[in-house]
Amino acid sequence: MPPAGPFVRRATTPGHPCGARENREERHMHGSAANPRPIAARHSAALTGTVTVPGDKSISHRAFLFGGIAAGTTRVTGLLEGEDVIATGNAMRAMGAQIRKDGETWVVEGVGNGCLLEPEGIIDFGNAGTGVRLTMGLVGSYDFGATFVGDASLSKRPMGRVLDPLRLMGTQVVARSGDRLPLSLHGPRVAAPIEYRVPMASAQVKSAVLLAGLNAPGITTVIEPVMTRDHTEKMLQGFGAALEVETDAEGVRHIRLQGQGDLRGVADFTVPGDPSSAGFPVVAALIVPGSDVTVENVLMNPTRSGLVETLIEMGGSIEILNRRVAGGEDVADLRVRHSELTAIEVPAERAPSMIDEYPVLAMAAAFARGTTVMRGLDELRVKESDRLAAVAAGLAANGIVHEEGADWLTVTGNPDGRGLDGAYGGGTVATHLDHRIAMSFLVLGMACERAVTVDDGRMIATSFPAFQAMMAGLGADLSDGA
Repeated sequence: MPPAGPFVRRATTPGHPCGARENREERHMHGSAANPRPIAARHSAALTGTVTVPGDKSISHRAFLFGGIAAGTTRVTGLLEGEDVIATGNAMRAMGAQIRKDGETWVVEGVGNGCLLEPEGIIDFGNAGTGVRLTMGLVGSYDFGATFVGDASLSKRPMGRVLDPLRLMGTQVVARSGDRLPLSLHGPRVAAPIEYRVPMASAQVKSAVLLAGLNAPGITTVIEPVMTRDHTEKMLQGFGAALEVETDAEGVRHIRLQGQGDLRGVADFTVPGDPSSAGFPVVAALIVPGSDVTVENVLMNPTRSGLVETLIEMGGSIEILNRRVAGGEDVADLRVRHSELTAIEVPAERAPSMIDEYPVLAMAAAFARGTTVMRGLDELRVKESDRLAAVAAGLAANGIVHEEGADWLTVTGNPDGRGLDGAYGGGTVATHLDHRIAMSFLVLGMACERAVTVDDGRMIATSFPAFQAMMAGLGADLSDGA
């Protein structure tokens, strides 16, 4: 939930072609001077119950972005109310959108395509990598200036992959340290539509280029050799954009967007449950003996379902129930029971469909018989932390046999939970301000004989504010402090 607080109102320039609008800014909720908050997970009894995870983070970011740029009203239910998504909402407020909460529904009054307002101050994204990259794409084709900042973790993450195509469209970039935050953008008087072949499997880069293309005349084309999550394409079409996708004989996707078209608000938009967040109770149920957990309303988009597919291949008892469509996306309920897992080699080409879930997959691999091999993980190096290094260090701290390479990880597991130094656990994990590292190792601790401690759990609120309470409700033993 965002904090209560006053709004600051700013009138637009008289005669603005998009009409007079209010700009409302809410106090940013990310970042605190408080001391780190360690959390310890101890061996749990069987986990049982039914839970619903927060709304999908990727779709929630886009709901604020597309609702804010569309004309008219968008009503959003199921939105993830974590700090990262609220930061994106605050950014859209700063550029003219009106956003408020009405009961359980978020109401977004958009400005209309091409009608964003120049923000008066800096735009602070806290830890929101998806939010900042997509918003830079959106504003990069506007003839005004915008300055982006973030927290210590976000300021270390590379932005060049998004800035490179924006430069081709005519955007000027001023950065203090390479292509990292803080940085300022100023779009051209008229942006140039481009044809851009994405050099890596990145939905953020694809989406940033398409968002920039919304305010460019003509057709912007993104060529995607490896398919990534396709929420941007689906949602843009749902908001009325003229967008088409063609897949050639080699399986390469060509996404074409007609710029400067009208976008319309969506009267009833439902955000399905985040599969990345679902991964934590799912893996916990698989590795804690006696567990039987149902996770409801989970997004099952084929570009996001790699973790469930992998865990089933490892022998995980996961029933996919009540398949249905919500918000234009496939969703289902997952019933998960404790299972004897067997190691596999995860195909590298599956990485784009589960890149955020490899940390928690490594926890499952620690309890699988044999050596699980994960390849194609170079994208993990540039997440909220170097997640590949962070996972390897955390495994080492808790006695789990593993090997780390430039873009690969192997984990040699034991269903009995015993490793290099006897029983798993007993270590403290450096989270590097990364919410997924924190939650993954807390899941590990639920199945270990010895406690597993994460050095700071505050950043879990960026994506899963109710994580600790939800897992405790299922029977997990989590407590503040080492």
